[in-house]
Amino acid sequence: MQTRRMLLATTLALGVAMPAAAQKQAPPPVGPPKDFHLPQKREFTLPNGMAVTLVPFGRVPKVAVILTVEAGRINERPDQTGLSSVTAALMQEGTRTRTAAQLAEDVAGMGGSLDVSSNNELTTVGGEVLSEHAARMVRLVADVARNPQLPASELPRIKADQVRDLSIQKSQPQAIALDRFRSILYDDHPYGRPFPNEDALGGFTVAQVRAFHAANFGARRAHLYVAGVFDGPATEAAVRHAFRGWAAGRPQSRPVPKPKAVRSLTLIDRPNAPQSTIVMGLPVPDPVESDYVALRVTDGLLGGTFGSRITTNIRERKGYSYAPYSTVTNFWHQSYWSEQADVTTSETGNSLKEIFGEIDRLRKKAPAERELAGIERNLAGIFTVQNSSRNGIIGQLAFADVQGLPDSYLTGYVKRLLAVTPEQVRSMAERHLAPDRMTIVVVGDKKTVEKQVAPYRAAAVP
Repeated sequence: MQTRRMLLATTLALGVAMPAAAQKQAPPPVGPPKDFHLPQKREFTLPNGMAVTLVPFGRVPKVAVILTVEAGRINERPDQTGLSSVTAALMQEGTRTRTAAQLAEDVAGMGGSLDVSSNNELTTVGGEVLSEHAARMVRLVADVARNPQLPASELPRIKADQVRDLSIQKSQPQAIALDRFRSILYDDHPYGRPFPNEDALGGFTVAQVRAFHAANFGARRAHLYVAGVFDGPATEAAVRHAFRGWAAGRPQSRPVPKPKAVRSLTLIDRPNAPQSTIVMGLPVPDPVESDYVALRVTDGLLGGTFGSRITTNIRERKGYSYAPYSTVTNFWHQSYWSEQADVTTSETGNSLKEIFGEIDRLRKKAPAERELAGIERNLAGIFTVQNSSRNGIIGQLAFADVQGLPDSYLTGYVKRLLAVTPEQVRSMAERHLAPDRMTIVVVGDKKTVEKQVAPYRAAAVP
């Protein structure tokens, strides 16, 4: 034992004495990003118009069964904002043949969970279960989508939950700024109403919920995705049987937005706030347009990644903000670019100056190839990670299907992303990120901030 201790002590002593550089090894070089490989899928359409996509994926014995229905915020009238979300929540409260408890027990017995949720464009019904229960999960999803009980007894609780969540959200400056920003950009279109009115939400009746479901849920607006490890023939047979006889329903009818691209500045008072929240942006090309991928790269370089220019400037160099970011937000054939930052109140004007300065710099001069290459690799890696799971695969396919994009959009995305040149990035900024067409919303302490932001009301940037 004494000998072993001496050997260990000697080894540790030698290790400490060795130069640090000798102990470290250079990491292997980073390989080139790979294109997204879309697994071989089977697609078909049922006689009632419902689309089906079956995607064998991975080796883990699990399967995701997700039904998307073209029903969401886009289908709400001004006095119905939030109705799609209430409908989705109530759909989980049982069907004509299963109580809410039985639904939960059934899906838990398959080793999974059930979720029903809605967004601007879609309501999704489904979840992940063990592979052996793929056909059973298909039948359960069909039952929830086709035959929800929508019980009046559960509606008060659901509304109370959502009113509480809404009040919490609307107390946050980020939500306040986004709500005003979207209302200015999209006016009275559903995209301009990201949050419901509390009184309207609390006043929804079960008759309204049932009417919304009846009007918007039907086979022709539905798409079932199954991804993972599953028995193909048995799963297909279950799909055809479970959704047989579901009425086609009404076709989707989306109101076309007319977004504004006019310079404006709105200041919302938040007395004595230690920070100001800035949201600024404008409409940009959507995913079906040729400039979209290059615009995503431009966003990544400008503000959409941790190493982006705006983040480096106002976070790392100036210390005005902790976590600023920019993004391209997508709806159906509609997108907008925005930069959001929570900044020190006393530096609100300087933050706007630096953000506009970085936009202007990129509009005038193309980035260095090395800088751009790093951003492109980062974005390629993110895209790859997004496609590395069953739900990730379904999410990408659903996005492409809603936008009407071909499979080549996904399989060629990385290649197109890496092919974007510095001059293309400069051109995207010049053509699509014009400061004189940007909507600006600032939520902050008016008495401190008003003079700082006053120069930015006009289209000409100081």
